[in-house]
Amino acid sequence: MFAFTRDSYSIGSLKSLSESVRRPFSALFATALVVMMFTFFSQTGTDISRLAFVFAFAASATLLAVGRFLVHQIVWWKLRGIVIDQLLILDGVQPIAFEKGMYCVDAKAEKLYPDPMDPHMLSHLSEVVKGYDRIVVACTRERRSDWALFLKGSDVTGELLVSGANNLGAIGLGDFDGNDTLVVSRGTLSLVNRLKKRAFDLAITIPLLVFLAPLLVIVAIAIKLDSPGPVLFRQPRVGQGNRIFNIYKFRSMRAENGDKNGDQSTQMNDQRITRIGNFIRKTSIDELPQLINVLRSEMSVVGPRPHALGSLAGDKLFWEINQRYWLRHALKPGITGLAQIRGFRGATNRQEDLEARLQSDLEYLEGWRMWRDVTILFGTAKVLIHPNAY
Repeated sequence: MFAFTRDSYSIGSLKSLSESVRRPFSALFATALVVMMFTFFSQTGTDISRLAFVFAFAASATLLAVGRFLVHQIVWWKLRGIVIDQLLILDGVQPIAFEKGMYCVDAKAEKLYPDPMDPHMLSHLSEVVKGYDRIVVACTRERRSDWALFLKGSDVTGELLVSGANNLGAIGLGDFDGNDTLVVSRGTLSLVNRLKKRAFDLAITIPLLVFLAPLLVIVAIAIKLDSPGPVLFRQPRVGQGNRIFNIYKFRSMRAENGDKNGDQSTQMNDQRITRIGNFIRKTSIDELPQLINVLRSEMSVVGPRPHALGSLAGDKLFWEINQRYWLRHALKPGITGLAQIRGFRGATNRQEDLEARLQSDLEYLEGWRMWRDVTILFGTAKVLIHPNAY
């Protein structure tokens, strides 16, 4: 536990031998203090040999140093010192020198551009940068704000190779080949937090699928008997990093009236909805197949709700109202979220309806903690049946 909190297992420890040894040493020292405190309060100190205690921790420290040295040598022998995947994106600028082992993409040649009005291009671009630990963008001044917006919503460490005033919301300074960079994003969650969130998702999803299996079968049969068509409804939605994925829901509309792009929000007494569909929408049962999306790691149990590409607030697309909309996708979308337990669900007939949801989503991203996921999950039980669920 101490080793994890001191970043003993991190990129920084892989890159530096001194940090690789210092960080676990501090964790071992903290552990020794805890053991001594325990023996003092439990009055078992007389049962423990002081010589054995000193020898045990001294031997541990020695073996730890040897082990770290060997791992460091192996890493540098195998990877030649390249311990992170880096991507340089050139957009409208002359080629520049870059570090050995770094990948480079010419955005203009590959016809890539972070157009905030084109979700398909953002999804394609997000697939290109997926998996990299660090992304550096060298672009013209006119393109900087769009690249900054894209990087902030991509859950990556993103930097812009620029000079001059910081008007892009930079959160720090970096370095690239001797030039300053503005760090505009560092990713929403650390590795440890991503592991905790994923473990939480699986701990909830797997038992729920087993427990709800009879209900899922009954609902599937009822849908099939009620109207012709597939049991499941698949629809493209905007997911993590603004990548497009297919969400699963129980089909609640007549197959011939299905709205694949979500161009028309569902209204009260919507004639497209079947009898069974009306019931499963009001009780949120139609959302249960999204547990499959969670298993596939396309969604999380808790997170910003994924929206259809054609969703409108009033007469405008969501991203046309506020371009900060793309920032909400830095995390995986969720089956439920902070906006939902606050009552922001149903049709978005006004622009204010989107703004309220967006504010809740960004608040969730900026202040993520595991306990909030737990409280949102319990809060969801109160809004499973909601007057706006139609």
